[in-house]
Amino acid sequence: MSEPKVLILMGSDSDWEAMSEARKALEDLGVATEVHVSSAHRTPERTGKLAREAAGRGIQVIICGAGSAAHLAGVCAAETELPVLGVPLAASDLKGLDALLSTAQMPAGVPVGTLAIGKAGARNAGLLAARIVARVDPEVADRVRAQRRKMAEEVEAKDAALQARLGSKG
Repeated sequence: MSEPKVLILMGSDSDWEAMSEARKALEDLGVATEVHVSSAHRTPERTGKLAREAAGRGIQVIICGAGSAAHLAGVCAAETELPVLGVPLAASDLKGLDALLSTAQMPAGVPVGTLAIGKAGARNAGLLAARIVARVDPEVADRVRAQRRKMAEEVEAKDAALQARLGSKG
């Protein structure tokens, strides 16, 4: 793969189980990533620097995964003009609802695209980041289209199998 186009940040190494889904989705589409643990609260200077310098390193999208107060995506969005996608993670008894609200409720002027809680949100963040990269990379665009066709074909095959089991044609 070439130089990283997507920066994946997470507030803790314990977030990797969910956030690895974003990386897998991007790798499947041939989009190189850079991954770091950086906390909005424990390492704010480092987090800000990663976000500020991302564009200069060729990064086109930042994906942030965080739980609880989930300020990571907002801090990054405040430090860069790149698109920032936030993945709320379940890190408290609130099962990610606190992180969802924190990520979604950004003040006007500091946008963060907010995905679903957990692994599904991380996977979709990866897919959405690939679509953003695809706007300027025709090869990634071709792979995104091919993946979408494959998903459609799989659904149609599953329906055909169901119809065969039911003994009907629709």
